Amino acid sequence: MAYAFYYDAPGNEHMYEQVRAEIGDESADGFVVNVVTKTEGGLRHLNVWESREHWEAFRDQRVQPAVAAVLARIGVPVPDGPIEEHVLDLVAVGHAG
Repeated sequence: MAYAFYYDAPGNEHMYEQVRAEIGDESADGFVVNVVTKTEGGLRHLNVWESREHWEAFRDQRVQPAVAAVLARIGVPVPDGPIEEHVLDLVAVGHAG
């Protein structure tokens, strides 16, 4: 079953691009789609993965180390604990056409 969720994170587009560069271009198993939008307090990340396990593996192995590296470079401490994920009741993912 697909796992859809969003989370809000402080930061801006520049920091997001740095994290993306740290993560690299290698595809992730189970990845479906990621949409990032601006909010008043930072960025909102909406994600869909084939399963929660796929997301958690990618988060733990690639996202968290990338975020930690970027934050260390700019002198910001890594937050205590995980960012709160808001699970979505996914109906469909598709494209226009």
